[in-house]
Amino acid sequence: MRPLITTEELNRQSRHLLGTIIHATSYADTCEQVTHWVREGKSAYVCLSNVHMVMEAYDDPAFQKIVNEADLVTPDGAPITWALRLLGAREATQVRGPDLTPELCRRSARERIPVGFYGGTPEVLDQMISNLKENITGLEVAYRFSPPFSPLDRSEQDRVFEDINASGARILFVGLGCPKQEKWMAENKNHTQAVMLGVGAAFDILADRNKEAPHWMQVAGLEWAYRLANEPRRLWRRYLYNNPRFLGLFLMQLLGRGSSI
Repeated sequence: MRPLITTEELNRQSRHLLGTIIHATSYADTCEQVTHWVREGKSAYVCLSNVHMVMEAYDDPAFQKIVNEADLVTPDGAPITWALRLLGAREATQVRGPDLTPELCRRSARERIPVGFYGGTPEVLDQMISNLKENITGLEVAYRFSPPFSPLDRSEQDRVFEDINASGARILFVGLGCPKQEKWMAENKNHTQAVMLGVGAAFDILADRNKEAPHWMQVAGLEWAYRLANEPRRLWRRYLYNNPRFLGLFLMQLLGRGSSI
């Protein structure tokens, strides 16, 4: 078992990136932190931040507040990791949803922690869970739910959390996409005994519905280009509008405030 990183150490390792707080953590440390919260019975939520999330937060102060109030924010995208290093967090490593989800499921299986999944279509959930169980011996999936596209009213949402709590799931992976999943987790924190993680496109990738970018593209920070090439109509604005803005705004931050923030 790795030594737990204290809250003070987490804060020292965090940086403000265009106003969004992001922690310089790792897969191992994230898994250790989440399982520690599970053992404490804490309700918490974890955001995985890429350029899209940082720019959504930059444009929407209310959303930025939601991300900044998360219990942990990991650097999901390679550009975010590079930015943290340039801001002085030299130990920052990428923590991606499609990799963190099975890693944390393996940890959960070893420690007999039941997990749950919220989001995606029924077909995606079935295939993803089947794939995970095939590769992770002893994984206990206590809860799964594919919500409708229309928002649930409060009474329906209350029943969802009654079901989650009754199932015994202590880690809940949420795949609703950014910013919907972050807003959902923040709104419903303390309604559940689980630690929630917003893992976005991980559901489709782990269900073999969407292909991942080759590893070299992930390392080179070009995962966005691979996704744009595969879904241009849906993603063109996210990448062709937000990426240049992020680069320009970050350079302004770096030049104006230095690298020891």
